[in-house]
Amino acid sequence: MSRLQAIGGDVEGALERVNVPAYVIDATGVIRWLNAAALGIVGDVRGRQFTSVVAPEDRRLSRELFAQKVTGAAPVTDAGLVLVDAHEERVAVEVSSVPLMRGERIIGVFGQLFHHPVDSTPAHPALTTRQSEVLRLLQHGRSTRQIAQQLHLSPETVRNHVRAVLRALGVHSRLEAVALARRRPVAK
Repeated sequence: MSRLQAIGGDVEGALERVNVPAYVIDATGVIRWLNAAALGIVGDVRGRQFTSVVAPEDRRLSRELFAQKVTGAAPVTDAGLVLVDAHEERVAVEVSSVPLMRGERIIGVFGQLFHHPVDSTPAHPALTTRQSEVLRLLQHGRSTRQIAQQLHLSPETVRNHVRAVLRALGVHSRLEAVALARRRPVAK
């Protein structure tokens, strides 16, 4: 008997009511369950492929992350993605997900979202929207490789964007750029 079962609480009911968006996708990629908070973001998309709510530029990455979990290659994945909500608006989220197990068998994926609005306003008048996005990811502690993967760019292109950010902000390091951005909040 699991420790949660021993407590005797209604974990499923609690997951339904918690204000953190949560979902379950079966092993074939079909959305099977969304709690109320997730329904509030993407609407009732149960029965659809999970990629139907992922922005086109993030579909490849989301498929890769899904495959890592259903094959057992990754015990957990965390990523920033852009979803398309019930009103066809873009919604930036951080997704944390794990394989959903029945005994020793992986039967799907359970995940939770941290939702933050997409703002295309440059973080600084001297920065382009893409440079602002790179700076925001630097603020979140992402490496060049992670930024390249998340934005579907080559590492060299990311390094070029970072150099342009440093030049535009008049700083000499990533740390200085992040410190300056924290004094003047970057659009999330």
